[in-house]
Amino acid sequence: MKETLDAIYKNGVFRPLKPPTILDGLKVRLVVETPPESSTEDLLELAAKVYNGLSDDQIEEVEQIALDRKNFFGEKTS
Repeated sequence: MKETLDAIYKNGVFRPLKPPTILDGLKVRLVVETPPESSTEDLLELAAKVYNGLSDDQIEEVEQIALDRKNFFGEKTS
């Protein structure tokens, strides 16, 4: 049986993020694959997609909200 699990390695122990569907105590073989690191080009390409599909007015509104940090998460209502 083959199952792919995401896990965290901490203090010498692999801890699965979800319980595996195997019997407790079963001997298994782990093949460790770390996620690839994003390059600067990858990050810039992703950032360029932020405004895809938005009108010029919508882009302007998003940028104004981002620049006005006090309203970034909306006004607090008490």
